[in-house]
Amino acid sequence: MPEQDPAVVSVKPIVLPAPAPAPTAARGADLPPRGADLRVRVSAPATGRDLPIVLFAHGFGSSLDGYGPLADYWAAHGFVVIQPTHLDSKTLGVPADDPRAPQLWRFRVEDMKRVLDSLDVLEAAVPGLSGRLDRSRIAAAGHSFGGQTAGVLLGLRVRDPRTGQAEDLSDPRVKAGVLLATAGRGGDDLTPFAAENLPWLRHPDFGHMTTPALVIAGDRDVLPLTVRGADWTTDPYVLAPGGKSLLTLFGAEHFLGGISGYHAAETTDENPERVALIQRVTLAYLRHALGIDSSDWTATQKAFAGPHPLGRLDSK
Repeated sequence: MPEQDPAVVSVKPIVLPAPAPAPTAARGADLPPRGADLRVRVSAPATGRDLPIVLFAHGFGSSLDGYGPLADYWAAHGFVVIQPTHLDSKTLGVPADDPRAPQLWRFRVEDMKRVLDSLDVLEAAVPGLSGRLDRSRIAAAGHSFGGQTAGVLLGLRVRDPRTGQAEDLSDPRVKAGVLLATAGRGGDDLTPFAAENLPWLRHPDFGHMTTPALVIAGDRDVLPLTVRGADWTTDPYVLAPGGKSLLTLFGAEHFLGGISGYHAAETTDENPERVALIQRVTLAYLRHALGIDSSDWTATQKAFAGPHPLGRLDSK
């Protein structure tokens, strides 16, 4: 009989009150109130102790209901997966001319920190989870806009359009990251639309992103945000300091074969084999980077040592 994945308990929405941020240098004195409570989904194995945590930031417009192929897989293999719904979610209907819009990137980072500050509340809201979290092993992951959000917790710096400053908003509680199809360099690499409408993409600084991370990029992920082509999404690997790995997926577009959902209409390159590979590689990396067990990551590196039909794995 094949081994069965363990049962998963998933609770949504868990609601965290989101008052205006305190006026500190790190969080911005004039950041407007969030205006909506933070809704969170938690998925966890039904059994086991000392469970590591993955905090997942969705792509622009998605919500806590997205990315089941990743969240469910990680939870079934021993991780507690926490998914906040950020202000840009279509489920919240924030208009483009809303005064909060230029700071969506910062609200996302605040959401992630609020989740980390509220682990006691989240733990208590999931039946049977109390006392089973390993808070010393926390990773941040994200897709697209969510990859930048996770990257900020790893040390990526974004120049605030209000102040012109690029502050350090990293979080020492986060020990590793997984960045999927994430934005690269700004400046002349952006299209006029992106430069005008998405201020958080204008001046990213990857030079301080020192936390270990796995970057995943599709070699056909040609986005309307950049004039460079698909290699733009490899910048978080190329431009960041060492301790990084890059999985380049052959033939993959922005949703990398279907990671955003089981029936997500936006997936233009549906490929279950590619999604299964991402599931296995990310799990192996998370277990390695969080100091749980490196054997699967070592085996993954060996599997990619020669030509591989689905992609290429580089490390530095």
